[in-house]
Amino acid sequence: MCGIIGIVGKEQVADRLVDGLRRMEYRGYDSAGICTVEDGQLVRRRAEGKLNNLVLELARNPASGLIGIAHTRWATHGAPTTSNAHPHATGEVALVHNGIIENFKILRDALIARGRKFESETDTEVVAHLVSEQVEAGLSPQDAVKAVLPTLRGAFALAIAFRTHDDMLIGARLGSPLVVGYGDGETYLGSDALALAPLTQRITYLEEGDWVVITREGAQIFDADNNPVERPIVASGATAAAIEKGNYRHFMQKEIFEQPVVVAQTLRSHLRRVEQTVALPQIDFDLASINRVTIVACGTSFYAGMVAKYWFEQFARLPVDIDVASEFRYRDPVLEPGGLALFISQSGETADTLAALRHCKAAGQTIAVVVNVPTSSMAREADLLLPTHAGPEIGVASTKAFTCQLAVLAALAAHLAVKRGRLTREEEAEIVEQLVETPACLNAALAHDEEIAGMAHLIAPARDVLYLGRGPDYPLALEGALKLKEISYIHAEGYASGEMKHGPIALIDEAVPVIVLAPSGPLFEKTVSNMQEVRARGGKVVLISDAEGIAEAGEGCLATIEMPKVHPLIAPLVYAVPVQLLAYHVAVAKGTDVDQPRNLAKSVTVE
Repeated sequence: MCGIIGIVGKEQVADRLVDGLRRMEYRGYDSAGICTVEDGQLVRRRAEGKLNNLVLELARNPASGLIGIAHTRWATHGAPTTSNAHPHATGEVALVHNGIIENFKILRDALIARGRKFESETDTEVVAHLVSEQVEAGLSPQDAVKAVLPTLRGAFALAIAFRTHDDMLIGARLGSPLVVGYGDGETYLGSDALALAPLTQRITYLEEGDWVVITREGAQIFDADNNPVERPIVASGATAAAIEKGNYRHFMQKEIFEQPVVVAQTLRSHLRRVEQTVALPQIDFDLASINRVTIVACGTSFYAGMVAKYWFEQFARLPVDIDVASEFRYRDPVLEPGGLALFISQSGETADTLAALRHCKAAGQTIAVVVNVPTSSMAREADLLLPTHAGPEIGVASTKAFTCQLAVLAALAAHLAVKRGRLTREEEAEIVEQLVETPACLNAALAHDEEIAGMAHLIAPARDVLYLGRGPDYPLALEGALKLKEISYIHAEGYASGEMKHGPIALIDEAVPVIVLAPSGPLFEKTVSNMQEVRARGGKVVLISDAEGIAEAGEGCLATIEMPKVHPLIAPLVYAVPVQLLAYHVAVAKGTDVDQPRNLAKSVTVE
């Protein structure tokens, strides 16, 4: 979601603040702004829309200063207008905010009753006025922030600048991530390590409830009880190269083509190829004693969890519940002793998923986390950390993070099956061998890129598109539909193919393309039967299958996409590629903003 960067520097900061915002464009945003402090003045520049609009504003009205804060906003309270853009300011303070202040209306009404004047519709401006009141009453910036933080309910990462202090910023976090960076005579705040990568590799991750005072000399961190604390300084590992497109037209395209490499990297950390065994991190509980798995995730990660449900139940014979994170706590689920709660997230900071994790932890569940950021909040709170190694994913529509999640979940399914005595040594070795072959199969799938690009014009004019699949291919149908609507804005739905005749078949006509995911195997004939029902009603079918499946059922289809013949365990990873490429090329054909689709944010850090 929103991006934050702050610099207490020894040279002009405006250009570097804008550069930091560019590095966070992948999060999604609809306005941007900066504020510097110079000669006892808060110098603020804001613009709605893309970051280039802010650059143009700064060209017309430069903002000088050696200290400043900057922000990309994704609208929650209030439309994406300049007046609602961050930073928000009073006469004394300016601040930027990622998150949501849930009790803002009560606070705002009280402030208005005390004579405060508001310029925006946002929840964030409330915090600026609360801190300003304390400063105007004579409190120091530190004491002002200390007084205000306990009054805020919700989730926030804050960076606050003060008119009369050109050598200090204050940051705070509760539910939204914030990091401190250390430079040579400079100190920084950022939403993530990637924002600070060109400035420093030495960072500290603030913990829940922490607040921090940064100066040119360093940082002083306080916990939620206002006690000074030491937090470790670590190497971020983030690099400037991570956000370069190279020779690719879009980040999404680059990330689709990175999948063979990153899936190989991910599997390498979870398999022992010589011994042909699955190797998970050392844990202090017995996986064989787990009696139920509860999977919780959002969006694309939820679909990865749906695939895992098939795997866990088929291979390990372990019962699985799966929930969308935003619904999980509110149905008051029954969590039995001896359960494993498995959370899947790219960022490890997704607000709904993190709240569900803490709910399960309080209920005595063992916590496992599949995450791409091993220093994230979820990772730090897990009993079992299962990292993916996808690297930074800049495109808002997830691609390589999804397949890396599937790779980890496949390894976990096999490991659980071994621990529960459901796989022989020979069967485990066969599964490991199939997983090792996955990167080569992904390369084979990517070889059809030009062919898929050539058929994009067949899908681009459609108003509606349906995706069908059975078994683990049903979640892939859901994921394919999600990708298409995310970046092309075509209405798309995924269905279990056997459900077509229970209602959705009424939508079928010659203007509705139907994408069918049907690798040859035990479910192929039934899927093809459902496909023929579609064709009989004028539906235009694109069949994605292997050579055997296309030979049997490809005649008469609008188009076919041939995938390599693969083991059912790795089929979801391989079949993810054509649905990603199809969505990508249709979006390119329609001329949409592939990497930053409208209304979407990369990391959703509010509920």
